[in-house]
Amino acid sequence: MKVAIVGIGIHKFGRTEGVSGRDQGAYAARQALADAGVEFKDIHFAYGGSDSAGNADTLVSDLGLTGLPFVNVANGCATGGSALTSALSRIRAGESDLGLVVGFDKHPRGAFNARPEDNGLGRWYGETGMMVTTQFFAMKIQRYLVEHSLPKNLLAAVAAKAFRNGALAPHAWRRTPLTEDEILNATMVSDPLTQYMFCSPAEGGVALVLSRADRAHRYTASPVFVEAAELRSRQFGSFEVFSPWVPPQRADGPTVTASRAAFETAGIGPADVDVAQIQDTEAGAEIMHLAETGLCKHGEQDSLIRSDATEIGGSIPVNTDGGCIANGEPIGATGLRQVYENVVQLRGAAGDRQVPGNPRVGFTHVYGAPGISACTVLTR
Repeated sequence: MKVAIVGIGIHKFGRTEGVSGRDQGAYAARQALADAGVEFKDIHFAYGGSDSAGNADTLVSDLGLTGLPFVNVANGCATGGSALTSALSRIRAGESDLGLVVGFDKHPRGAFNARPEDNGLGRWYGETGMMVTTQFFAMKIQRYLVEHSLPKNLLAAVAAKAFRNGALAPHAWRRTPLTEDEILNATMVSDPLTQYMFCSPAEGGVALVLSRADRAHRYTASPVFVEAAELRSRQFGSFEVFSPWVPPQRADGPTVTASRAAFETAGIGPADVDVAQIQDTEAGAEIMHLAETGLCKHGEQDSLIRSDATEIGGSIPVNTDGGCIANGEPIGATGLRQVYENVVQLRGAAGDRQVPGNPRVGFTHVYGAPGISACTVLTR
């Protein structure tokens, strides 16, 4: 049974003083319900996630005590993608016809404070500083750039695009464009990644209303169909965040396996994608994930990006709302923000950041610790 997204809602990302994460999630949920023309009492079930702002099921106190099954989801930065995948399964199984998926967070300032013990690691891993993931991402992109003969300044090109696109997105946090030189000359955090090449922990909320596809037009004149949503974890031999070792034989990471499964399920290939949202925890992640998702080959990123192919008006627009670099990362909401952005794009309602040419196929990819990727393929 096919599933459609019939309602979307978002609370502005960034820092919202005096507004709790739960309040931001409730705001997004009310927007999504209104967009679908339904009330919370009409919803049959809900899945939701938050990392730092409490359990998502507490939203019933704000939205209505209707007794519906509301499942809390926690899966690192892939929480939103995991919640969506779970909700799709319930509708596809014929258990329910109309559901809500919501993610929100409100992280404190500073780096994420993950504990080694919660990720199957000894305390030594934190004592060496590796739980501050800037070091992991720096090591991974250092090796990748060398292996594929890519220049370091490509990182600044990716980040500059993020800030340009974020300036066009009302829900984005960082809306001031920066030049490549400003980004390259900013404070070095973990070589080769400077301050403005990273995203930051943030706040925000996103909600989606899902229905059976054959009933979608009851709720909207512009449904977007979920052709595939796939989630994968790491394999033996893949080098992932919070995995402090790697054997001589490498294996494909979860981004490769999740994206491949999503395209196979959808019957659509990477060449068919009109707009893509890709996890960019830092600029190097976007570069690597472009190839890992099949949107280009390894080593092609320099020519692809420098030809403006990944710009809003290019052949494969990527992170059209600025991605994590411009929006920040509220863990519970990030994966759903990507889906929200693609729905807006496929509806043709993205305003100044609208992808031209009547896009019909959208792809999303979110990645999280300790090596989890979730990918979706959307069509209209």
